[in-house]
Amino acid sequence: MAFEGLTEKLQNAFRKLSGKGKLNEQNIKEAMREVRMALLEADVNYTVVKDFTKKVSERCIGTEVLSTLNAGQQVIKIVNEELTQLMGSSVAKLTWSPSVPTIYMLCGLQGAGKTTMAGKLAKYLTKQGKKPLLAACDIYRPAAIQQLQVVGQQAGIPVFEKGTQDPVKTAREAVEYARYYGQDVLIIDTAGRLHVDQALMDELKRMKDAVRPQEILLVVDAMTGQDAVNVAKAFNDLLNIDGVIVTKLDGDTRGGAALSVRAVTGKPIKFAGTGEKLTDIEPFHPERMASRILGMGDMLTLIEKATEAYEQQQADKQQKARKKAPTDLDLEDYLEQMQSMKKMGSLQSVLGMLPGVGAKLKDMEISDDVMKKPEAIIRSMTPQERHHPEVLNASRRRRIAAGAGVTVQDVNQLIRQYDQARQMVKSMMGNKRGALRQLRNMGK
Repeated sequence: MAFEGLTEKLQNAFRKLSGKGKLNEQNIKEAMREVRMALLEADVNYTVVKDFTKKVSERCIGTEVLSTLNAGQQVIKIVNEELTQLMGSSVAKLTWSPSVPTIYMLCGLQGAGKTTMAGKLAKYLTKQGKKPLLAACDIYRPAAIQQLQVVGQQAGIPVFEKGTQDPVKTAREAVEYARYYGQDVLIIDTAGRLHVDQALMDELKRMKDAVRPQEILLVVDAMTGQDAVNVAKAFNDLLNIDGVIVTKLDGDTRGGAALSVRAVTGKPIKFAGTGEKLTDIEPFHPERMASRILGMGDMLTLIEKATEAYEQQQADKQQKARKKAPTDLDLEDYLEQMQSMKKMGSLQSVLGMLPGVGAKLKDMEISDDVMKKPEAIIRSMTPQERHHPEVLNASRRRRIAAGAGVTVQDVNQLIRQYDQARQMVKSMMGNKRGALRQLRNMGK
């Protein structure tokens, strides 16, 4: 996951301060030296690192340690606030045009993920009640138009394309098409190059003048580190971009781009790509990202994902759940909850948002396949067995194991996990402390 190396190094630096009763110039200087090295190794821009550590040092020196915090925690508090400030303080939302359609023009280098991000953004906006249209204006990369059509089909979004005609003309015609057919958002997928060149910039400038987009959004690959910052600066100087979308923040990236790009360009990061699925896009929250970097987790995003997954469940299943008593959890409900959890994203990314868990997952590869075995076991049961697990005797368990292609021990383990979950729900209804103990034990 992103920022793993940076998180570990920052935590090591703060750990050395944890026993200090007071912050002084010497221990702050030592801590900032390690913070500086950690940021540089994460490929954060040198000037940004220099300014950042200077601000943190100035705030730390002479600061009285609060009675509820030790010196290390006080520094973490200050670093967290400065990291949030560095990445933009608050969420930068999309702006909307007073006339239809609102036009967003995506630009960036080849391989940054523009085409997939166009589909992700369109699908995200449909959840906001919008009717987006995708415009294929990359006529140079082989199969770029076909790729956008495939992405559009997967997302359920119409795609406007005119083959290899002048992309500026295609963009103009797409605006008229969107206006005529009532598509209130137009997302233009533009051509990229392997590097910034004059021909690319001239075409983008012509397109900007022709369609007057509400926002120009630069798509940068987080895995390119310092290069992403240089690209962002070049595009901003020539096009005056309105915002940045950082892709591949779920990968093995050091994260320097996310920390540098706003400081260098002055333009906010609006979205982050967090996976390969079309639903793996989220608004960029600077304060939540700062918490992730410092290993403090991101419970708010996790809660939002859980809420969204819950809202996607079918209305009749929700009605069924409301009619049942909370402790009447059966294996059918258990299966539904596993399927809802899968909608929240990869298991590794979900666990990484839990406070204190991200660092522990550093050397672990958690496959989403771990959910397949319990699903197969439950699907091998009859409706009666799912609704009444108490009937699962030895012979039934042998039959279920054979049908799911697993061992009887696997079936027994699932039943034990189901019993634990049911007991936890029961505890939550009557004893919150007991429920918390069970959650900790299950986490272990």
